[in-house]
Amino acid sequence: MVESNVVGFNASITGRMELDTDVALVRRARDGEYAAFEILFERYRTLVYRFAYQMTGRRDDAEDIVQEAFVRAYQNLHRYRDEAKFTTWLLRIVTNLCTDQARMTQRRFLLEQQEAAGGLEWMTLGEVDDPVQNLESERRKLALRRALNALPAHHRTMIVLRDIEERDYHDIASILGCTIGGAKLRVLRARRALRDRIAPLLGEDK
Repeated sequence: MVESNVVGFNASITGRMELDTDVALVRRARDGEYAAFEILFERYRTLVYRFAYQMTGRRDDAEDIVQEAFVRAYQNLHRYRDEAKFTTWLLRIVTNLCTDQARMTQRRFLLEQQEAAGGLEWMTLGEVDDPVQNLESERRKLALRRALNALPAHHRTMIVLRDIEERDYHDIASILGCTIGGAKLRVLRARRALRDRIAPLLGEDK
């Protein structure tokens, strides 16, 4: 009797775990169960915010992108293929939104950078964990932030995905819709572009 109860209990736990997988939640959300999508939102909103913040450098823009990304994801659940990772599919949406945002705000950022005249403390991460802890000083962190934000969106995307979010090349290739080799080449080019941007800010030779 005890063994039977244990088996039943384990089966119940397994069943609940299966219901909570990303794929299962997406299927339930497709069927009209909005609460299932709310679980996905709670599960990944921090991931999306962190990525969007690194791409935009502005908390307000990152928060807007979080909201828009999940709205678009919900509206396009019918396009999600169950064999793909939900986070990969979601970050593809976020990447596209960040690229659009970068195009819209490039002029605004340049004006703000000029007005700041070197005082860009508002770009620090605050409560959010700092992904550039390896840098030794505030000057180097600030230089990296300036250099990162000065990069074209396509280069900044690669630095954030690979060096800050630490995504593997398979995920990056899936997000960008390219080959793994293509992803590696894009990361290499982005790192070179970042090095060229940051060296003058630190007064170092390239």
